[in-house]
Amino acid sequence: MFHVFRIACLALCLLSKSSIAQTLGVLTVEKIMRDPKKWMGTSPTEIAWSEDSKTIYFNWNPDKNAGDSLYGYDLSSKKINKIAPAERRTLPAKSDVFDKQKAQRLYEKNGDIFLISKADFKVRQLTNTVERESNPVFSGDNEKVIFTRGMNLFSITLESGLLSQLTDFKTGTKKADPDPDGQEKFLKDDQLAMFEVLKERKAKKNAGKKITDAERTTYPKEIYIGEKSLTNQEISPDGRYITYRLTQTNKAAKSTIVPNYVTESGFTEDISARTKVGAPTSDSEFWVYNVKRDTTLRVSVKDIPGITDQPDYVKDYPKLDSAGKNKQRDVIINGPFWSENGKNAVVIVRSTDAKDRWIMALDPETLTLKLLDRQRDEAWIGGPGIGGYPMSSGEIGFIDENTIYFQTEETGYSHLYSLDVTSGKKTALTSGKFEVQHVDLSKDKKTFYLITNEVHPGEQQFYSMPVAGGQRVRITHQTGAHEVTLSPDETKLAVRYSQSNVPWELFVMENPAVSHAKTAKPEQITQSVTQEFLSYPWRKAKVVTMKATDGQDIYARVYEPRKSNGKAVIFVHGAGYLQNAHKWWSQYFREYMFNNMLVDKGYTVLDLDYRASSGYGRNWRTGIYRFMGGKDLTDNIDGAEWLIKNYGINPKKIGIYGGSYGGFITLMGLFTAPDVFAAGAALRPVTDWAAYNHPYTANILNEPQSDSLAYRKSSPIYYAAGLKNNLLICHGMVDVNVHYQDVVRLSQRLIELGKNNWELASYPMEDHAFVEASSWTDEYKRIWKLFEEKL
Repeated sequence: MFHVFRIACLALCLLSKSSIAQTLGVLTVEKIMRDPKKWMGTSPTEIAWSEDSKTIYFNWNPDKNAGDSLYGYDLSSKKINKIAPAERRTLPAKSDVFDKQKAQRLYEKNGDIFLISKADFKVRQLTNTVERESNPVFSGDNEKVIFTRGMNLFSITLESGLLSQLTDFKTGTKKADPDPDGQEKFLKDDQLAMFEVLKERKAKKNAGKKITDAERTTYPKEIYIGEKSLTNQEISPDGRYITYRLTQTNKAAKSTIVPNYVTESGFTEDISARTKVGAPTSDSEFWVYNVKRDTTLRVSVKDIPGITDQPDYVKDYPKLDSAGKNKQRDVIINGPFWSENGKNAVVIVRSTDAKDRWIMALDPETLTLKLLDRQRDEAWIGGPGIGGYPMSSGEIGFIDENTIYFQTEETGYSHLYSLDVTSGKKTALTSGKFEVQHVDLSKDKKTFYLITNEVHPGEQQFYSMPVAGGQRVRITHQTGAHEVTLSPDETKLAVRYSQSNVPWELFVMENPAVSHAKTAKPEQITQSVTQEFLSYPWRKAKVVTMKATDGQDIYARVYEPRKSNGKAVIFVHGAGYLQNAHKWWSQYFREYMFNNMLVDKGYTVLDLDYRASSGYGRNWRTGIYRFMGGKDLTDNIDGAEWLIKNYGINPKKIGIYGGSYGGFITLMGLFTAPDVFAAGAALRPVTDWAAYNHPYTANILNEPQSDSLAYRKSSPIYYAAGLKNNLLICHGMVDVNVHYQDVVRLSQRLIELGKNNWELASYPMEDHAFVEASSWTDEYKRIWKLFEEKL
């Protein structure tokens, strides 16, 4: 009886512990910053369809393993199964490379090329080599598959399996022929004139070579590229032209070193990292190999309209302005994008100063470029579907042989356009004060599928639209964000969906654009989050707008406590060009949970999409041009004033925190507006923009050697003397993005200034994005302590 009683008690105890483990209870930093895989759950990612449109594949981790695994959802049985490794290895890889009839698809997997039939879904392996093959495409006549191996292009004839080499690129330089009038020729001629045997043997050798050469297969021209790197080798659909890009790295560009102190070897090891902004850039050349003529010629860019136009900012520097007059700017050419029959080729040309994007027709026979569209921005070219230097992938597509589609911020918002490459007629397919954020063209090229934020800047909804433009039909309707993957037959949609307090889950629904149903209801496939996570009532922050000092609307999320303690914290998202005041699950999920914890303690929390955030058009995107820490900071200061006015917050009890760009804004706030923020936590912050990378920084501030005023205005290290209130800095020591050197230099500056109201927490094993739960926990315990003690 005692034994039975003890077992019953033990069972009750275990049940009690299990119930406790499933309940999150009061939020603490220790709970929030645990490994999310182990306590929150893992959302599905990498969504893909089977070729027959009957199975949805995705990466998932419901078992809380160390890493995600591949799962499949069968539409007929409505069951999810984990895909065994043997089956996973046989699954086709993603690609959008079809033949003209959409009957076959090419893909590369593990360095080999495969062909799959859309009729019976049978897979044919075309290569099986140690060397990697990549970038497979069909030839214009669909009879061959062309791919890259090493530096060169090869083709496989599908009927016979014949492998042919199409290019013969070689590094180095070709050995020079003997000087026709020099010493070697004199000696050779003299020998032949003197010895009859040499003369006879040479004659026989030449006769044999003539016969051999006549019977030999024609090989591609040897093209020597010297020490330059070769990229973008592409062949025209008719096989007549091969285009490629040569890049010469500037050897004067100096890379930085990041020391790694905690290593397996026990020795300090150096990590080779990036260059700094303003370092000498690489030179780019675009070439065309005319196969019929057996010639290789570089495409000239000197006649591109506006190639010598200098940016407006140089007017602030008279000497620079004068030196740049009529000087040809450096550009990079991306593409070409070919029509199916090879009749038309289009390239994208970008100036390396990021001020211009030209879309141009390329005539590979005459090597001439004809302007189709020019987008000029005195700040920098960017926006959804447009990208920035040197991005190009997916920017242009052909609707038919003569018509392309692309996006531009011509109206101040990124919209979709079509353009006839023969007549030059451009047509706006969408318009309005919203952004087209993603575009897909249906296989029959009759329908565009779009994701836009036209309902609200904080929502992403999916639409269909006729290819000629016109009325958009909304397909998704739930508040939040939708990431949509079309099935191969385009009858169904796999939808990743989330709300502001609900992580991403996977849904499936019919495609009403094909079924013509008036509505289609999404069916949830996955349930990813744990019971422990669901046990806490995560808040849906209120999405609001407030007026900036200059009258612009600022979108923000506000977390309201049940009972205010009169204190507030402003969270500043990172990346600059990123959106966080939206209605879907934030990528800053740890910060979202920390904000919930702050609200539980009585704090009011504000999270703004300050100037430069994405989702609000060109003017908002470029609002920080030449002055980071200007309008982006004043937007946050306006947010503080809004909290005081609308929530009765004590002006002396406002804190601020953020990472990366958010850390930079925190520094600028404490250094230049010291009476606004009583305490701030700057996490992995940029302290001097002249020490950051080129692609990001040069867009916004130009180069430090040519626009020193912009760097001086924008870098916190120059304002360190203004520190008045309490500052916490946290930084990973092996950060290869924002280098630890940044915070070391700022520390020395603060020491020399005699400041004693700051501290630095260093994390020896962390890069820019922290990985270890112990580091996250330590960092946020310090932030919590800062706010509790100093506000």
